[in-house]
Amino acid sequence: MTPRRKTRPAATGGRLRRVLRWLVLAGLATAAVPLLLLLLYGVVPPVSTLMLGRWLTLQPAEREWVALADIAPALPQAVIASEDSRFCLHGGVDWGALRQVIGDAGDDGPARGASTIPMQTVKNLVLWPGRSYVRKGLEVPLALYADAIWSKRRMMENYLNIAEWGVGIFGAEAAARRYFGKSARNLTRREAALLATALPNPRQRDPARPARFHARAANAVIARMPNEDAGCL
Repeated sequence: MTPRRKTRPAATGGRLRRVLRWLVLAGLATAAVPLLLLLLYGVVPPVSTLMLGRWLTLQPAEREWVALADIAPALPQAVIASEDSRFCLHGGVDWGALRQVIGDAGDDGPARGASTIPMQTVKNLVLWPGRSYVRKGLEVPLALYADAIWSKRRMMENYLNIAEWGVGIFGAEAAARRYFGKSARNLTRREAALLATALPNPRQRDPARPARFHARAANAVIARMPNEDAGCL
């Protein structure tokens, strides 16, 4: 009877080290992808994960990239007033607001109220939709990174060109044309406020025919909007 060959500990240890090495390299490569994409999106028009998902499933996605200079100043003013009042002051994350919202969060994870414009931008570009502590935990370092490598102007420009404003409607230009029949450069303050207050639930809120609560939210945003451009833009 042929004796059974024993597995040599050295050979087993070598294989384990190779597997671990490849796992570490794969993890580093995976982590590098969003960092490289955000670096690239600092100079080229970005594409959101929702847009990619629609294209890959052969569904239409409306988006016409426009520079921030070709968007009415009222829209970034309204978005800041509605979504992130400290946009010009923080470095990507509003730590005070984040701690407060996480403290009040339920089992489903923190709500949208914790998200700054940089956090929403990186979520739309390199992460997935939904609410969870895992995704929120990834948003924070990515938002800090994006805010460090992009100017505030570029951040707002990217956000306004990838934000979802309805099923298959992405970006300020497509939204302005769909809901108001005009270019984003010609939006009024009220139209801008209606678009900004649609963002928390863009598939349910129609800026052209706002429900009563939507119209009230837009009026509140108009009252908070500055009469001049935000200083950081």
